[in-house]
Amino acid sequence: MMKTLRFLHLWVGLILGLPLLALGLSGTVLVIEPELRAVFTPSLPASPADAAPHGVAEVVAAAAAVAPSGAKPASYAAPSAPGGTATVRFQAQRRMPQGGEHAHGQGGAPNRAPGGGMPGISVHIDPVTLAVVSTPGLDATIGWIHRLHGNLLIQDRSGRDLVGYLGVIMTALGVTGLVLWWPRPGQWRQSFIVRKAAKGARFHRELHGAAGIWGLAVFLVVSVTGVAIAFPQTIAAGIGAVLPMAAQTQGFALPKVTPHDGVDPAGVDEAVTIALAAAPRTGLALRGASLPQSPDQAIRVVLAPLGGDAPSAVTLMVDPWARQVVEVRDPSAQAAGNKVTGWMRPLHEGEGLGPIYRVLVALSGLLPTLFAITGTSMWWIKRRNRKAGAARAAAILQSAAE
Repeated sequence: MMKTLRFLHLWVGLILGLPLLALGLSGTVLVIEPELRAVFTPSLPASPADAAPHGVAEVVAAAAAVAPSGAKPASYAAPSAPGGTATVRFQAQRRMPQGGEHAHGQGGAPNRAPGGGMPGISVHIDPVTLAVVSTPGLDATIGWIHRLHGNLLIQDRSGRDLVGYLGVIMTALGVTGLVLWWPRPGQWRQSFIVRKAAKGARFHRELHGAAGIWGLAVFLVVSVTGVAIAFPQTIAAGIGAVLPMAAQTQGFALPKVTPHDGVDPAGVDEAVTIALAAAPRTGLALRGASLPQSPDQAIRVVLAPLGGDAPSAVTLMVDPWARQVVEVRDPSAQAAGNKVTGWMRPLHEGEGLGPIYRVLVALSGLLPTLFAITGTSMWWIKRRNRKAGAARAAAILQSAAE
């Protein structure tokens, strides 16, 4: 069994090393995206101390004025910190070039659409002055990395499925790696370190094993939650089979509502007001909102404590026609199964467990690269040594024959 596991672990890693490496590195970049934006985003001009931010609808209108023709606003994200920029994401109505050339000079950025559809753009707006904040080079790069990590640049559902299957393979490599690493009695201490005297294949093997065991827990969490994000319905059904779980719309899906004749639907600002009035607890502020793509869609409003992260956020679905909340997702009041599914994306993205966990998630994205290098090096060195040994044996036999 160990021989078979070693064979599978080696060759699956060698064959799929490049796409696994791409997923890992792109994941690391996305985890540290806020820091990258803080470094590369131009400084905003100082606003008067008493200046209030504009409403969501005005920010969306300012973003729409510089968005490409045919792009429809899909979501609004409030500034992550005081003095920051708001982000309006647009879903393209027609296929746009992979490079996203349409809006680079206007603060637009190519961005992966939820579910792996056509790429859209993001426009960053100062909510106080309504000035467009342009970071075209960074936006283009981050947009491309989002699509690489979300669907390997394949613009249909098959790309998301492929990423999910690679997550399954990552999980399997982690488990088989643990089995193959498991030390013999009396060798536990050296199994966690790389000895100074280690050289050649031994050095790569010890580095491979030590990095793997120290990073295994986070590596498995990120891999498993990645599978859950790729296959939300399947994972939710499995969790619901063992834990209590209330029916609710999954992931980015929105509940359907019924349009009313002769009634103007509530706009996004009114929907936010309705959601704040119906919030299950105080101290919540707007984190983001969806913008309906059709008349029968509810408006998703996400509220969170100031400085709070995704697991503490409350999501309210507002019927714009009836002007009432039709669904509330409050993590503190959800059934156990819903809490588990609600943690999948935050855990995958490094949120919810503090800054140390976020750093560990970012570092875990580097592990596939290290595994690819050390695994390939071990295989190559052993292959080279076997060839050299065979050549020496052949030379000895030939010399003996002569």
